[in-house]
Amino acid sequence: MKKLSIAILSALFVTACTSTKQAEKTAEPQTTTKVNKGIDRSVRPTPGPAPTVKITKPEEFKLANGLHVMVVENHKLPSVSFYLSMDNPPLLQGDKKGVSQMLSAIMGNGTSKISKDDFNEELEFYGANANVYASGASATTLTRYFPKVFDLVISAALDPRLSKTEFEKEKEKALENIRISEKNVQKVANDLRSALAFGKDHPYGEFTTEKTLQNVTFNDVKNYYNKYFSPENAYLVVVGDVTLAEVKKLVEKDLASWKPKGIKKVNYAKPQNLPNVQIDFIDMPNAVQTEIAALNVVDLKIKDKDYFAAVLANKILGGGADARLFANLREAHGWTYGAYSGISPDKEIGNFTATAAVRNAVTDSAVVEMMNEIKKIGKEPVTQEELDRAKATYIGSFVMNAQKPSVVANQALQIQVQGLPADFYENFIKNISAVTLEEVQAAAKKYFGAENSRIVVVGKAEDVLPGLEKLGYPINFYNRLGEKTGNPLKNQVAIPAGLTAQKVLADYVQAIGGAQKVKNIKSVKAAFTLEGAAPQPLEGEVLYYAPNLEKTVLKMNGAVIVTTIFDGKVEKTSGMMGNSEKSGKDVAEKSAKKGIVPQAFYTDKEAKLVGTATIDGKLAYKVEVPVGDLKTYEYYDAKSKLLVQNSVSVDTPQGPMEIITSYKDYKSVDGVKFAFVVTQEVAGQKIVTTMKNMEVNKGVSLADFK
Repeated sequence: MKKLSIAILSALFVTACTSTKQAEKTAEPQTTTKVNKGIDRSVRPTPGPAPTVKITKPEEFKLANGLHVMVVENHKLPSVSFYLSMDNPPLLQGDKKGVSQMLSAIMGNGTSKISKDDFNEELEFYGANANVYASGASATTLTRYFPKVFDLVISAALDPRLSKTEFEKEKEKALENIRISEKNVQKVANDLRSALAFGKDHPYGEFTTEKTLQNVTFNDVKNYYNKYFSPENAYLVVVGDVTLAEVKKLVEKDLASWKPKGIKKVNYAKPQNLPNVQIDFIDMPNAVQTEIAALNVVDLKIKDKDYFAAVLANKILGGGADARLFANLREAHGWTYGAYSGISPDKEIGNFTATAAVRNAVTDSAVVEMMNEIKKIGKEPVTQEELDRAKATYIGSFVMNAQKPSVVANQALQIQVQGLPADFYENFIKNISAVTLEEVQAAAKKYFGAENSRIVVVGKAEDVLPGLEKLGYPINFYNRLGEKTGNPLKNQVAIPAGLTAQKVLADYVQAIGGAQKVKNIKSVKAAFTLEGAAPQPLEGEVLYYAPNLEKTVLKMNGAVIVTTIFDGKVEKTSGMMGNSEKSGKDVAEKSAKKGIVPQAFYTDKEAKLVGTATIDGKLAYKVEVPVGDLKTYEYYDAKSKLLVQNSVSVDTPQGPMEIITSYKDYKSVDGVKFAFVVTQEVAGQKIVTTMKNMEVNKGVSLADFK
């Protein structure tokens, strides 16, 4: 019964509610095409002349408060888009990191004179798509509604309704997301890459934690708005079926009274790269694959002469499925679902990052191959074919997107905030086309950091660290908050002499009631609530009958939505979305069960004590148990002897996925203890099963499983 986990319950619900009937495709009629026999299809066509794109230059004016307004007229469609953004200097939020996030979360809920509901209803009436946030606002609407939507959205930006109730609700939601993401390897990797590259004392390196967000108050949010929502660094770009005169009239009416706040730039220490390559390792015991990244900071601005060479070098190295990293780590070795790189120019300080999520067993090999590719592109010229393909991709994307309102607005904005020449985008294709092989190599050598990369590895230490130590790079160790720690393998508590898996399991069985009582359990019936698997809580009932029969019924608003019955050989599921059956290998885990509390029936060969771990700050013993084809780890509290956690890795189309199940709130039922709160975490989602009541050896018969 200790295996009572919402892995079963949630899987039933998700399977039942997401299965859909795939539509059959109709075969298209065959067409006959004449083939020009004079064409040699083995020869890649030579590039044609570079296309020309007409770039519409904005008309501009500036208000006395510093607001810079740009208008790009385009009368092809009866719609207008506008974008208000603030180019404030970077700001370190420190121990209140998350205050701007909270401001964004509660803006856009009306004005001091318009309620949240009325505001949203009015936007819906006009068919407008609008957003208001800590650094600006944006909206798209039909031309005839533009003046009204502009007034409404600008009012929500300059006179926002900031509700303490909304703040508390959004803060709790954000805190819950942080708690869930603590075991999300990808999220931890993203946070730590920035923190280690830029430093946590730089605005680009800090990240929101539960502690910093807890520090944020409603007054902090209001003060942040009053201090930093200011026109002196603000830009308003209007694109679409509108004239300069119309925009100017609206802007002067709605924005001229916006008072500047006198924002001053704070100078921070410039982040520095390492003198030599090193590995920064973060231990994530739940990781089933490893996040690796080679990164460094770069002093690259869009206006720099080698900007185009740098982005082309990055495209060739890791800019997509046709790039070198992908070809090596994915296509040649099959170590990952994808390997990529990116270079981010910035007028303050930018960064270059190459990344991949790889299987634990090949982490060290993947690091070697990633570094080999970074070194190679800086030492040897790329091929002309690679360069031509990269140029064609950039030019094609530029041409395809040139007339999109958001792109036009962004180009106008970038010219101002990045200090670009007025003809930067007019000459974009020409400048991309002019880049040479030598320039690409020089940019790669300069920016990709082959000799001073910071290799950030987030993974399971016991699986990947021994291999990394053999690479010869210095290794530093950090926790998930970016604080230096010691080698996690050396910090592990050793297994006490003489302790075996059989002893750990026997202690557990004794702790919950003793072997005799546990083995005499013939049936269990429990009612529960399930939260997190659906927009609203579900109710259900689960029945167990020894040795391995199971029945689960899930209800929503009193109506049965899915029923699953396993009769020892076949699992049948029926519900609102249809019926299905599983047997054989698909139900091997359930078929293998020898009793309702499986730990009482494990043999010496089935369980292995493999180490210790810290669970919720307490020492636990880690026992490996094969369940069907899956390798499962069970963690038993060293003091209470109770099962506190279970973890298993399953393969999915998105790659390996770790399912972690926690057991808490043990209560005695007829002399045997059961966990009444079971929490499952998978892919960033937390699902909680809470037992309402439970009966042992009563109310269940074989007839229930027919």
